[in-house]
Amino acid sequence: MRRILKPVAAVILAVLAYIAVGGVMVATAGALPMRGEMIDIGGGRRMHIICEGPKSAAPTILFEAGAFGFSADWAAVQQKVVAQGLHACAYDRAGLGLSDPGPEPRDANAVVGDLERLLKAAHEDGPFIVVGHSMAGLYLPLFAARNPDKIAGLVFVDAATPEISETASGRQFAQAFARASRLAAWGAQMGLFAPLQGTWLGDKYGLPPAASAEKRRAFASPVHNHWASAEVDQWMASAAEAKAAGPLNPAWPVAVITAGKHRADLGGLVYAPARASRAGYSENVPAATHQTLVGLAYSDAVVRGIDHVRDAGAKSNP
Repeated sequence: MRRILKPVAAVILAVLAYIAVGGVMVATAGALPMRGEMIDIGGGRRMHIICEGPKSAAPTILFEAGAFGFSADWAAVQQKVVAQGLHACAYDRAGLGLSDPGPEPRDANAVVGDLERLLKAAHEDGPFIVVGHSMAGLYLPLFAARNPDKIAGLVFVDAATPEISETASGRQFAQAFARASRLAAWGAQMGLFAPLQGTWLGDKYGLPPAASAEKRRAFASPVHNHWASAEVDQWMASAAEAKAAGPLNPAWPVAVITAGKHRADLGGLVYAPARASRAGYSENVPAATHQTLVGLAYSDAVVRGIDHVRDAGAKSNP
């Protein structure tokens, strides 16, 4: 019995020590220099937004991150479009990154409502080319439907769609992802992720240095993980809200950029937004992963999608 108890006790002590170290790391983590600014959106809440590049007659590039994502996710793409002389904005949804939490449920209606208030308070009037990654594919259709006069085009980056979510495999994925997200929120609360911030897990994207540090901080943040999980819990509700908004206007230029290989039965649904557009464009990057597609290594493909949408819009509105 002693031979069994000793190694068990050693494992328990090691786990407790790991948790203690993680908790200390989270509690003592220093503040990073803030990029962008905090904007008061009313109701005692502030949201974080990073707008770069000069305003001009060209559309503003507006970035919407995926699940567990925030403004830092777009740093590589944002710096590339700003280098072209464009004005581009990325932000943190409620409770994520530096933004204050918002009321629940954190479904698409809540997310889009917050974004509308943030853009108004930040005096960002558009028109916008809205670029969404992953779960943001559920937010783009609703934002576009509620603000049709501000839409210059849409770019879906390895994004979910309401139609995919309605399939059997889509529903199964949403349920499994919700369970995993709740575990992630618990793990962050316990301090399990803090010792891993410096590993590849902290930044799977391959972001520029400042954004990478922000991503690693969020990776271990209990608050960030809690509210990100709250969004994932509303996946199916958000999909239903996006579907109810109706089809995209076929006059809007649309680009769909994907990573790796998609299953044949889902391929048609993944690329459907581009096929439904009169100025649709699609590109697949087999070497990229879901995360690295928006990092420094492969984000040129995303920029090409943005360029297509911008050029198509310019031709239709000379």
